[in-house]
Amino acid sequence: MKYIPSPILVKFDYLYSATANKSGRMQYHRVKPGYSKVRISRSEYILAFNNSSIIALNPIQIKGNESVFQLEFYV
Repeated sequence: MKYIPSPILVKFDYLYSATANKSGRMQYHRVKPGYSKVRISRSEYILAFNNSSIIALNPIQIKGNESVFQLEFYV
């Protein structure tokens, strides 16, 4: 998957991330820049993805493991 970063700084209120830990289990977080990183449930992550105004997506790929799909999105 090719990803081209934006040359413009993006102002956002929250960052949501879905990343895999070493065992491959998905972990979901909500980050308020400069304040906190809170672990959230999968259902809260999905609700935010489906109902928020997303301004940017960042696919995260682990080298050598294309089967694990990780994603960050900014609202």
